[in-house]
Amino acid sequence: MKKDIRCKEKILTNNAFAFKIKLVLSEVINMKLSIQKILQQAPYSFEGETDVSELVSFDNDIRQVGSVQVSGVASIQNKTITVNLSIKGVMVLPCARSLVDVDYPFEVDTIEVFSIDPFYTEEDESEIHPIKGEILDLTPFIKENVLLEIPFRVYADKEAIEKYALTAGDGWSVVEEDNVEKKIDPRLSKLQSLLTDDKNENPKE
Repeated sequence: MKKDIRCKEKILTNNAFAFKIKLVLSEVINMKLSIQKILQQAPYSFEGETDVSELVSFDNDIRQVGSVQVSGVASIQNKTITVNLSIKGVMVLPCARSLVDVDYPFEVDTIEVFSIDPFYTEEDESEIHPIKGEILDLTPFIKENVLLEIPFRVYADKEAIEKYALTAGDGWSVVEEDNVEKKIDPRLSKLQSLLTDDKNENPKE
């Protein structure tokens, strides 16, 4: 009987531990950090990944972007939380020359500052963001930094262009220069014929 009780206690303990781990992972994946946890454990380190695929609908240049790897450290001084963030990922952009897909790896290191002062209001061009409630949601700031990493233009390598570039479409096709038949303007065709006849009638002596 005692053995059964110990087994049940062990199962309950394991379940509680698994539930706790699940909560921590959920927090990291969603990039929503507990202010209370930061206050208790500062400097508070975290890492995980978050989905930023929504950015495809924000910017026409981004053809694809999935989850990004995020790591950071949150520290606190007075009523200000400073978060050092590192963001890594890959976005797919169009080649400026051929429009084929180009994988563009990016890595961002940034610092975001937040105020937990309930009376603080964000001013124009202020670099300190107010926090409402007990949760610090880093997702909007992660997305903003990813958008800022979009380059002015990217270029695919020659092999990718040859492999993926379009060679035909609705009403058009790409033709090699050697295969293009040179056509004479009909207005010049008759003139060329007259010149040929004149040469035949008046051969050089």
